[in-house]
Amino acid sequence: LMKSIGIIPARMGSSRFPNKPMALIHGIPMIGHCYFRSVLCNELDEVYVATCDKEIYDYVKRIGGKVVMTSNNHERATERVAEALLTIENESKEFFDSVVMIQGDEPLVFPEMISEVLNPLKDGNHLVSNLISKLSTDKDRDNPNNVKVVLSKSNNILYLSREAVPSKKIFSGKIDSYRQLGLIAFKSEALKNFISLETTKLEIIESVDMNRFLENGIKIFSVITNFEVDSVDIPSDLLRVVKKMANDKLFKKYNNKF
Repeated sequence: LMKSIGIIPARMGSSRFPNKPMALIHGIPMIGHCYFRSVLCNELDEVYVATCDKEIYDYVKRIGGKVVMTSNNHERATERVAEALLTIENESKEFFDSVVMIQGDEPLVFPEMISEVLNPLKDGNHLVSNLISKLSTDKDRDNPNNVKVVLSKSNNILYLSREAVPSKKIFSGKIDSYRQLGLIAFKSEALKNFISLETTKLEIIESVDMNRFLENGIKIFSVITNFEVDSVDIPSDLLRVVKKMANDKLFKKYNNKF
């Protein structure tokens, strides 16, 4: 039986939105929403927050969650998750077959989305899978905070960019455009391999972790979700999420407990 762990990387020092994980949405910090919703996925054997900030660490402890302190030198969330996994396995002497990185800025994550991204890892043919969703407007396509995904015929990811790709410059037909979501599932060995690889050129240019895998020829399978997603990149995104959360069915499940 496959053992799976969810790890939520979070840090206070985001350049576009400082102190983001502790930003309140209906009285609960954003990182709390991510944690409570992830724990509702019954395919995860454990859920941990990985952080380099005492404020986040203390909050997760206070709500009875599991949390691990990591180095504050990480440029990439994937590196923080890999360090956390090694620490957790080392301290608990429990080993996990697969790891889901659940970005701490997706407060409207649904447990089913975690199941969707884990699914491809079950047959042993895929090492990494990434949840993606359709971009419906040109405004979303042109927004550099949305990482665009180019797919192969077999739904492997060819490239990840902050630019609007594929290009519309000389093509006037309809282009299906997708964005990368902060839900990525790894076989444990693939995640550990990530930190043994050098930082790559395209990873730096695009500021996208997964380009490191692509440049090293490691395939990333994509899973298109139909769940409506909303990640918080900048402070103005928060207002939209607060509105959505007010009518969110899942929120009602954990709102009264904490």
